Amino acid sequence: MLTAGLTILLVVLSTFIHYEVLRHCNDRLQDRNWIPGRAKVLLAIGAAFLSHLAQIALFAAAYWLLHDTSLGSLQGQLQTPVLSFLYFSAETYTSLGFGDVYPVGQMRLLAGIEALTGLLMISWTASFTYLEMGRHWGVDRRS
Repeated sequence: MLTAGLTILLVVLSTFIHYEVLRHCNDRLQDRNWIPGRAKVLLAIGAAFLSHLAQIALFAAAYWLLHDTSLGSLQGQLQTPVLSFLYFSAETYTSLGFGDVYPVGQMRLLAGIEALTGLLMISWTASFTYLEMGRHWGVDRRS
């Protein structure tokens, strides 16, 4: 039950973080006429990337919190613990899944939902980037 609650909390926090970052980009970049359109697209991509990194860090913190408890652990080729949690979280978020580090116990639920969350957030970023490119790149061609 704790794992499910923590998983829901992480999905909500991830969605909130990503929404706020993309909303901020949408609101602020439009008004900055001194920034070239292509640079606005790059700034939006950079902000989205930082949002993804923050979400990966959130999930990594959850793995650290749950690791070696009755709720599960990470197994496999664990090197430095902090880097291993970040590595596993990034690999899971992006659905890369090398398999050299893997969850056991209830942590499997968290990992599965992180992969789904990452898929949704990365898709959201792709959609937002497409819209930003349409909005800002067209401006550069007309000038």
